[in-house]
Amino acid sequence: MASDERQTELLSALAPADSDAAPRAKSTTAGHRARLRQRLLEGGAEALADYEVLEYLLFGALARGDTKPQAKALLARFGTLAGVLNADPSALKQVKGVSEASVGQIKIAALVARRMARSEVQDKPVLGSWQALLDYLAIDMAHLTVERVRVLYLNAKNRLLLDHHVGDGTVDEAAIHPREVIKRGLDLGASALILVHNHPSGNPQPSQADIQITKRIAEAGRPLGIMVHDHVIVGSEGHASLRAKGLI
Repeated sequence: MASDERQTELLSALAPADSDAAPRAKSTTAGHRARLRQRLLEGGAEALADYEVLEYLLFGALARGDTKPQAKALLARFGTLAGVLNADPSALKQVKGVSEASVGQIKIAALVARRMARSEVQDKPVLGSWQALLDYLAIDMAHLTVERVRVLYLNAKNRLLLDHHVGDGTVDEAAIHPREVIKRGLDLGASALILVHNHPSGNPQPSQADIQITKRIAEAGRPLGIMVHDHVIVGSEGHASLRAKGLI
């Protein structure tokens, strides 16, 4: 009997602690979120580490609970914050604890970044906003897993007429036809164009095929009054300009 009474006393002593555990955990999580929010609002762009940025993003998908494990797992899987934002949704969902709602939070953040970068390029002379253009292209293309070709058609004031997605694949005449590129420019009334593509390997250095197709398009456009300003190659390791390298 004494033993039974002692067990009852122990259980009674433990019960209040167990019942308070969940509120304490909720309070701790809420406090952590509040501290992150305060640091973000008061400290600016560099106030949060990359994993904390992801933590904050994931708050919207998880009303309660710790999002740090998912944030760190995402960085471990995709390497960088940009890698996470640009990852394929199906790949994101393979990370433990990352739900469809979490993927939605990540992808909307990526979309906001793209829209902001694009707004810095639209309705402005492209050559006068060159760094803004490079930033936009890096955000939009540097982490793609396929090679994508785009042509930026410009008017006489070097303002963007059309950002044309030509196609996906290796940059050669099988993917991009000089006559078609120039014909589209004539139809638009373009005075110049900038070729753009990405290297999924991350290394933006131009290949011989990149150089040859650029020269062919420049030759096709010259007698028709369409100038090739540049061919920009972007990758996760940076960008390369064929104009800056003296290859145009």
